[in-house]
Amino acid sequence: MLRVELDEQAPDSRGLAAITQGDDIPDAGLLYHEANRPQFHFTSRRGWLNDPNGLVWQAGTYHLFYQHNPYGWSWGNMHWGHAVSADLVHWKEQPTALYPRQFGDWCFSGSGVVDTRNTSGFQKGKEPPLVVAFTSTGRGECIASSNDRGRTWNEYVGNPVVKHAGRDPKLVWYEPARHWVMAVYDETGGRQGIAFHTSPDLKNWTQRSKIDGFFECPDLFELPVDGNRERTRWVLHADDGKYVLGDFDGQTFHVTSGKDKLQVWHGNFYAAQSFSNTPDHRRIQIGWANGVEFPGMPFNQQMTIPVELTLRSAEDGPRLIARPVSELASLRAGTREWHDILLAPGDNPLNRLAGEQFEIAVDFSPASTGACALDLRGTLLVYDAARQELVCKNVRAPLRPRDGRVRLQVFLDRGSIEVFGNDGRTALSVASIPEKGQRAIGGSSREGATRVHSLVVHELRSAWTRP
Repeated sequence: MLRVELDEQAPDSRGLAAITQGDDIPDAGLLYHEANRPQFHFTSRRGWLNDPNGLVWQAGTYHLFYQHNPYGWSWGNMHWGHAVSADLVHWKEQPTALYPRQFGDWCFSGSGVVDTRNTSGFQKGKEPPLVVAFTSTGRGECIASSNDRGRTWNEYVGNPVVKHAGRDPKLVWYEPARHWVMAVYDETGGRQGIAFHTSPDLKNWTQRSKIDGFFECPDLFELPVDGNRERTRWVLHADDGKYVLGDFDGQTFHVTSGKDKLQVWHGNFYAAQSFSNTPDHRRIQIGWANGVEFPGMPFNQQMTIPVELTLRSAEDGPRLIARPVSELASLRAGTREWHDILLAPGDNPLNRLAGEQFEIAVDFSPASTGACALDLRGTLLVYDAARQELVCKNVRAPLRPRDGRVRLQVFLDRGSIEVFGNDGRTALSVASIPEKGQRAIGGSSREGATRVHSLVVHELRSAWTRP
C-alpha cells in the first residue's frame, strides 16, 4: 500500500490529480519521439541522468548503468538506472538496478566487472556473476552481485567493504598479481586524490597507496602504445577527464607523463567511465554530457557518444586518442560529398541541406589567418587558424594542423554537438538546442579562401527505431 501525505499545496494545483495507478508508463507511445529527444545519444526514458556507472560487457551485451533520479527532472534521490545494448548504438532501458536502502542513503557512482574466476563465491549456475561496486552515502563502498545478467541484484551481507572519506569505486582485475584493485576517490585528511586498495575476493580490501590531485569518479586502465602490446602505459583520470600516464604495479601508480595532466575532452564532459571485459579488447568510453539540459521535456541530461580510446605516439610522448566507435556508421542514411573545392568567402556548399541529425567529415588546409566555419542549425563551429583553436559557443580547444591539414568529424544531434579533431586528438562536447524551426547547416570561409580536400555529410537515422 502507498500512502501519500501533503503538508499544503496551492489552491489551483493539480499535483495530486497527476498521481495515478497503472502498470504502464503514462504516454508510453510518445517515448523517444519527444520534440527535443536526442536521437543517437543515450537518455533515460524519464527523469534525471548523470554519471555512467558499471560499464561492463557480458555474453554479447553491453551494460550501461548510470546515476538516475527516476522520479524527478533534477539531480537527487540517486538510484542506478540500467540500459543494455548489443551494438553500443541501440539501447533498451531496463528496470532500475539499485535502490537506496532508505531515504538519504543514496546509491552513488561506481563500476562493474564480470567475476570470471568466481573469486567472490557469488556464482550460482554456469555463468560467472556480474559484480558492481557503488558508494552508499550512508555506509561506504558496497558491492552487489547478479546471476541473471543484471536483471536482479543482491547486496553483499558484509557491506560496506571499504569505509573511508570518499566515493566512486572503480574495480580492475590486475592479472600479474591475480588480485582485484579498487581505485576510489579519497579525501582523508583533507587531501583529494585516488586511493588504491587490493582484494583477492572483492570482499576484503587493503589500502596500498594514494595519489593526490584528483577529484571523484576515477577510471584506471592499461593500453598498448601504437597497438604494441609489448609496450603499454596505464591511464588514470577522474571527474574532468584530464589524465596522466604511468606505470602501475597493482598497488601504486607512478606517473611518467610529466607534472601536468593531459587532456582530450573539452566542454560538456564529466565522470567518464570505460567498459570492462570487452571481447575485442577495445577500451570504449562513455561520459556524462553534463549541462546538456532539456527544458520542458520529461527527461534531463544525456550521455556522450561512445568512443574508442587508444594511445598513439606524439612529439611529446604517447597521448590518448578518442574516436567515435565504428558501430555509429550503422545510422548513416543519405550521403553527400564534395572533393577538392576552394571555399571562398560567401560560398556555402551546404546551402540546401537541413535536418536534425548529421555526421559531417571535413578535411581542409587552413590559411595562416582567417577561419573556416560550420553553421550547425544556428550554432557556429569555427576553426581559428591564427590561434590554432576549435571554438564552439563558449568552448575552446587547441588543435594544431597535421601536415598542414585539419580534419574534423562532427556529430550533430537534437541537444548537442560533438567534434573530433585530427582523428580524435581533440574532442568537444557542446550543449546546443536550436531555435524552433532552425534546421539548416552551412559551411563558410572567412578572410580568405580555404582549400577543402573533402567534405562528406551523412544524414543519420534515429537509434530509437531500427531500419
